[in-house]
Amino acid sequence: MTSTPRPTVVYIHGIGNKVRAELLKSQWDSALFGRDMGGASRMAYWASLRYETPLPDSRSDPLDGGLRHSMERAGPHGTESPEEFIGRTLAEARFAAGDGTRAAGPGPAAEDALADWLRDMVYLADALAESDRTEVTGPADEPLPEALPLPRPARKAVFRLLVQHTFKDLHAYFFGGEGPAIRETFKNALEGLDGGPVVVVGHSLGSVVAYEVLAEWQGEVQLLVTVGSPLAITEVQDQLARPPAVPPGVLAWRNASDLRDLVALDHTLRPEYAPQDRVTDLLVANDSPNHHNVTQYLANQQVREPVQRIFNCLAQDGKG
Repeated sequence: MTSTPRPTVVYIHGIGNKVRAELLKSQWDSALFGRDMGGASRMAYWASLRYETPLPDSRSDPLDGGLRHSMERAGPHGTESPEEFIGRTLAEARFAAGDGTRAAGPGPAAEDALADWLRDMVYLADALAESDRTEVTGPADEPLPEALPLPRPARKAVFRLLVQHTFKDLHAYFFGGEGPAIRETFKNALEGLDGGPVVVVGHSLGSVVAYEVLAEWQGEVQLLVTVGSPLAITEVQDQLARPPAVPPGVLAWRNASDLRDLVALDHTLRPEYAPQDRVTDLLVANDSPNHHNVTQYLANQQVREPVQRIFNCLAQDGKG
């Protein structure tokens, strides 16, 4: 009897330094499946391109699990609201030269609009967390707020400031010439698959890397899962090599984000990435300190269930 090729899930991580590759893969396996998946999962690990040594095994990534490390200056409690975080980031950007010289910024009006938008998004996220409305699948749903209610030049200024001074890996990928090497790690992870169904899971910047590689890859992906992704941000779309569209080989795409996730900012891919019937946008609760933690996303039932279904169905078919 010919055995059914097993499915494989290929992960690609997001911004920030990470623990060693084997441990990171196991952590993602545990969050998504509840166990180590062995050879059925792979991790496209690019942190070693940006950081000399991985994080110690016992240490969590501050950019992944919470902004506590960068928030230590905020006050005695070591925490701050999203509005306070953005305000501090913009303030630091104005004095980026280190000599007290004010750098060009989006201006007071843009900053006020940004703070108002963030506050509205946080309140909306809290309301959604208490309701059953967590899936955005079609035009009948009420529209979500735009990412930033600002003119395009101000949007771009805010985005570049946030990226350059807070999310340095994202800046290196788009503006620092490191994109090709990072994409190569994901291409390598796609090699040597045995012909079974492929699931791709990308977090944060990893979702952008996965998207750009899959746009040119000749293989088929049964399910693409993106969590905490910035792919809906207009300024990110402006940097993509091709216009936004579902990669040709991707049969289904589920995109999950928490409205309070500062990396995601915009939360609906469906309007821009055609064909729309392949895309499902999910609003989920990620209660980590910065609402961006990958294990919180992967442990969410709406994220886990379609992935587990692919693996369980294939396992059952193999037994038959």
